[in-house]
Amino acid sequence: MTDPAPSGRTAKRLKALRAILWALVLLAAGAGLYALLNRSEQPPEAAPYGDAVGGPFALTAPDGSTVTERTLAGKPFALFFGFTRCPDVCPTTLARLAQLRERMGEQGDGFEIVFVSVDPESDTPEDIGRYVALFDTPILGLTGTKEQIDAIVGAYHAFYEKVPTEGGGYTVDHTASVFLMDREGKLQSIIDHHESAETSLDKLERLVSA
Repeated sequence: MTDPAPSGRTAKRLKALRAILWALVLLAAGAGLYALLNRSEQPPEAAPYGDAVGGPFALTAPDGSTVTERTLAGKPFALFFGFTRCPDVCPTTLARLAQLRERMGEQGDGFEIVFVSVDPESDTPEDIGRYVALFDTPILGLTGTKEQIDAIVGAYHAFYEKVPTEGGGYTVDHTASVFLMDREGKLQSIIDHHESAETSLDKLERLVSA
């Protein structure tokens, strides 16, 4: 037994519905094509200072050698300012970078992690070496004179300030972001201290693949 043919009114209604659906499909396809042809070629995160971030510097590594911007040329790097007596932000950030590098597998070998002390009064090259060794991943620790630290902090538009504490001691307030620099030493992106690990991972993967 065959199904009865739709009535004339029903057939017209179905025909109109099909026409509407096809119109919506074509409209969506056209919108997608327009977006594809007119999409911005800018990267997802535009660097806030562009080429103004970074520049020449000369600092001292734990082995006593001098490290400059030329030493890092040709390989992306993640640069973080801190100090070895930092109680929270510094160890948390470096541990997180180490974990993200591990998650990246072989791709994690495609960038350097650079830790620059903003406490030249207390952090010797030897102190820096012992500190970065705690994180079980290669980290280039650097320090220098106050003048050298001021120069690189200024070049990266970062910030640090010595803050007195009770008992005659001091701590250091400083920029908590990580600067992601490309193979040419130009700022590609910044890892914010409060963003998710997945967001940071995506930025690092794009850094090494650029």
